[in-house]
Amino acid sequence: MKLNYQDKLVMIGDSITDCGRKQPVGEGLFEAVGKGYVALVDALLTSTYPELAIRVVNMGTSGNTVRDLKARWDSDVSELNPNWLSIMIGINDVWRQFDQPNMTESHVYLVEYEQTLEELILRTKPQVQGLILMTPFYIEPNREDLMRATMDEYGAVVRRLAVKHEVLFVDTQAAFDRVMTSIYPATLAWDRVHPNMTGHAVLARAFLKAIGYQYETK
Repeated sequence: MKLNYQDKLVMIGDSITDCGRKQPVGEGLFEAVGKGYVALVDALLTSTYPELAIRVVNMGTSGNTVRDLKARWDSDVSELNPNWLSIMIGINDVWRQFDQPNMTESHVYLVEYEQTLEELILRTKPQVQGLILMTPFYIEPNREDLMRATMDEYGAVVRRLAVKHEVLFVDTQAAFDRVMTSIYPATLAWDRVHPNMTGHAVLARAFLKAIGYQYETK
């Protein structure tokens, strides 16, 4: 398993990562991990590797695009000094092109997406022990669907950058595609974007596989 003793793992992204995390309120209350895949990752790491005392920090923010991540990178990544950083972003970058077609100011097209994500990678990689890039996804098996086809293009960017910069890669779309051979998409997400707990388990399993997690350690 790639994480070590007292490592801090920051997981940043949009609403899929956020998933109800609490903001700091009052003395002694700090960030919570939410109720999604980040919480599952945290629970499984802690229960299987209690001796490692790994800290998982959820920095997802609902509605974010890669443009939004760049704007809050100093406070939500750099100042937290993570040992490991996971990035999953791109769903809103694509979705806004379809649910807000006339609001072009909210669109983050492929060139900006790739340039911004690569800028964040270059800025952060020297400061961390490990970086994990997770693709955006669309829970739709029809690859001819326009939003699915566009999401696949953004996922290909993530794959390309992971190879180029030699960082860990999680193909979340492939993980959902495998499950969708047996399960109807609406069973995983009513809007094909926000997963239920089964969908979040799909994400957590894919992430944990990438970091070398073993369910049986002894």
